[in-house]
Amino acid sequence: MSTEAHAFIATSLDGFIAREDGAIDWLDGVPDTEDHGFDEFLDGVDALVMGRKTFEQVLGFGEWAYGERRVVVLSRSRTQASIPVPEHVSSPVEFFGGTPEDLFRREESAGTGRLYVDGGQVIQSFLAAGLLHQINLTRIPVLLGGGIPLFGPLDSDVWWEHQSTRSFPSGLVQTVYRRKETS
Repeated sequence: MSTEAHAFIATSLDGFIAREDGAIDWLDGVPDTEDHGFDEFLDGVDALVMGRKTFEQVLGFGEWAYGERRVVVLSRSRTQASIPVPEHVSSPVEFFGGTPEDLFRREESAGTGRLYVDGGQVIQSFLAAGLLHQINLTRIPVLLGGGIPLFGPLDSDVWWEHQSTRSFPSGLVQTVYRRKETS
């Protein structure tokens, strides 16, 4: 089995995943009455990989959305002991201080099929390392005018193939891209 890393993330219309201070309060305007496919996506995921900041943020949401899937938190500055995992988190959580390449090799060796990569810096690091295989990108019809961008600098162009696009009554537009294989 070959390991693949997939992102499922939302951005503002102008490409930001959060405000400058990391706040995502603007997502409160997204209707929760529409099925945007997250549960279906998550059903095909073997493990989650996220950064420390993203992990701390999702801990504050109350309800744990990831079931019992294993969570790997990439962090060079924190350890498991320094971030207590609340009882409502049903997933096994581990902190990993290595590079995305180190983690990817480990997961491939362990036979992990599909990784859900979440958090701006983690997505950027997997992308820069050539390890991100698919992006499910949902654009929210709001302009923030500034904030934390989803994408950062790259050493070279990365081409993607369009897989599908769906639009929703609320105005959200979701597009799935697969990294184009280079020869």
